[in-house]
Amino acid sequence: MKPVLSPEINEVLNTAHYRPAISIILPFEPKMSLKAELTHALELAANKVQRQLQQQYSAMVADPVMLKLRRLIKQLNFNTHKKSIALYVSPIFEKVLYLDIPVEERVIVDDSFEIRDLVYSKKQIHKYLVLVLGGNESRMFVGNTRSFVRILSDTPQPASAFENDAPERVANFSDPSARQEVLMEKFLRHIDNSLDLVLHAYPLPLFVMGSERMMGHFKKLTRHGHLVIDYIHGNYEQVAPEFLKHALQPFVADWSKVLQADIMHHLEEAAGSQKLAVGIKDVWQAAQQHKGRLLVVEKDYMYPTSDREREAPVMDVNGVYHPFSYIKDAVDDIIEKVLEGGGDVEFVDPGVMTGYERIALIQYY
Repeated sequence: MKPVLSPEINEVLNTAHYRPAISIILPFEPKMSLKAELTHALELAANKVQRQLQQQYSAMVADPVMLKLRRLIKQLNFNTHKKSIALYVSPIFEKVLYLDIPVEERVIVDDSFEIRDLVYSKKQIHKYLVLVLGGNESRMFVGNTRSFVRILSDTPQPASAFENDAPERVANFSDPSARQEVLMEKFLRHIDNSLDLVLHAYPLPLFVMGSERMMGHFKKLTRHGHLVIDYIHGNYEQVAPEFLKHALQPFVADWSKVLQADIMHHLEEAAGSQKLAVGIKDVWQAAQQHKGRLLVVEKDYMYPTSDREREAPVMDVNGVYHPFSYIKDAVDDIIEKVLEGGGDVEFVDPGVMTGYERIALIQYY
């Protein structure tokens, strides 16, 4: 199958005289910020671009590009409900992407555009869930770099609340320890059932804290073990939140490792639900259909849309490429499609996704 690329797009792909390529990535939430503040941030970014252009290019090259950039800024949609924008401008091209991901400001003047810069500009929010198991009660917290807050969930307070549950079975135990085992199991099953609601409302990395005995029972019966990043042993039942947060620090210090483990857990879950596209061709097709909720790809993975070393092109794009898809890398094109469709993108370390052909797309459930 041959890729359908217009002569104009091929010209963009193969010509090196269309520099400079300007990329501006900014937080942009008109519904949450004053228009004057956003306008000021855009003006500062444009001025930064102008200074770089004046240093690197002649006025003949720099001035027309700056005119295009400032015109593009004036045409921005301040009624959007998105969280960020990415502006791309070159002598022959201009485009705005309105995105659902929070980003850090980034201004780039280079010889070409890099759609991956969008992903690298994402704000990494260190946010996680903590389930604290005790003999008498359980507690659930949401933590991040600044706060550690208890949340309400449908978990029972005292384990003794189940003493009157199924009295026939409990009453038949003459051994008090056996009776306690039954009560504990019922208590933990209720907690595990409640995790369904909590994880749906807070799809975050999950840590579980508690005694070895409680952990042992919980691991045997939980349906969410594949989502637990780590089990932290200790008696934390009466420990204050600030001390819980301190105890967690060694486990969340390497946040990229935590995030990567959480991503791999979600890939497994999506595969089990048959909502996972694996491999470049299946992922590309799903992205074209706007099914992508989360794209996961190894950092160094690239896949050219055409390969001169092969007789057949890698991919049939069926005419869907537009002027922004001058990018020769099919992975970058997939990233663009997922972001434009309201999905998210995460990079993981090389070698982590060998079982997923280095790229996978979790689809909307």
